[in-house]
Amino acid sequence: MNNMMRYVPTVDDASLDAALADWKNSCPKLGICALLPEAMKDSVGVLQAVCARRGVPLVGGIFPALVQDGNFLTEGVWLLGFAEMPYFALYDNLPGGGVEAEQAAEKIAADVRGQIDHIPDLTLFLLFDAMVPNISTLLDYLYLQLANRVHYAGANAGSETFQPMPCLFDGGRVVSNGLLVMLLTHHKGAILEHGYHAPQRTLFATSTEGNRISQIDWRPAFEVYQEMVNEQYGVKITKENFYEHAVHFPFGIVRANHHVVVRIPVMLADDGSLFCVGEVPPNAVLTLLERPSVDTSETLRVLVEGLTALNGNPAGTELLLFYCAGRRMHLGIELASTELGEFANRTQAAQIGGALSLGEIGGSTLHGYPLFHNATLVAARW
Repeated sequence: MNNMMRYVPTVDDASLDAALADWKNSCPKLGICALLPEAMKDSVGVLQAVCARRGVPLVGGIFPALVQDGNFLTEGVWLLGFAEMPYFALYDNLPGGGVEAEQAAEKIAADVRGQIDHIPDLTLFLLFDAMVPNISTLLDYLYLQLANRVHYAGANAGSETFQPMPCLFDGGRVVSNGLLVMLLTHHKGAILEHGYHAPQRTLFATSTEGNRISQIDWRPAFEVYQEMVNEQYGVKITKENFYEHAVHFPFGIVRANHHVVVRIPVMLADDGSLFCVGEVPPNAVLTLLERPSVDTSETLRVLVEGLTALNGNPAGTELLLFYCAGRRMHLGIELASTELGEFANRTQAAQIGGALSLGEIGGSTLHGYPLFHNATLVAARW
């Protein structure tokens, strides 16, 4: 059903009420997933009040920015509509590891499993708070419980500064360190791609804990990282310029099927450990990626061909798109905006709505196993 994505440029009572009025008349069971930019985070209460008054179920997330066709925006709100609100659940204060994390994932999977009932073409749509430190592990646990009974897609909400911030909400709450789960019916999932080509040289992450890399090839992680960047690309990274340069030189985790999962270093500890967006498994095979290795043409080709294979020609449809904030920093806003515009040109979609995300979730090419990525684009039919 087209016209189920509406961008409202002004987030106030009157504008939101007007946007919902006619919509609710044509869709009496209307439900909304709202995407807000960080600059408008204080508007969640207004959104909740208007939806409550109109009797519209609401969920959503706060992101660094919004995506509208070929643009990044820091104002307004995307209202992603459902003719009837699907199953959703909002979890807060997720445990950071151990038995508690496995138990939390089992609870989430059990809740979802109770809604599946052998319905074909279901997508488990996941919005995490980017500050959750064990997203990959939680995805592993969910897959062990649900396997291929659902497709997997999603993204991370939060602040681009990576400072804690309540960023997921429903009709009455705004939570932090949480997860919003939605079960999209008659939905074939999303296409995810980053277009990085990995150099041949690889090393091993010999000491890791969650998203922290302490040692690479049994040496302090930052020391090895400095050498790799200097030797391969002639750039000298120091503690002082780490935050300026690290986004341009992410790690690639080379999986057994040669698929590369990108991990962007976002913090340097005093002891030389590196913290990434997303976990790095012990003894993971690492390579070093760099800006010129990003093939934007290949990225867009894979996305458009994948969307076409899933749902037919995307021309004239409404598409949901999440674009990684790290990728935008990596490429620069001009090239990233050009990539957005080219995606719009290639798909000829009626409209493209979404957000700048802090990590993305999609299936690998191997049996649809869900992976947590950095630096990608995730696209789906809405």
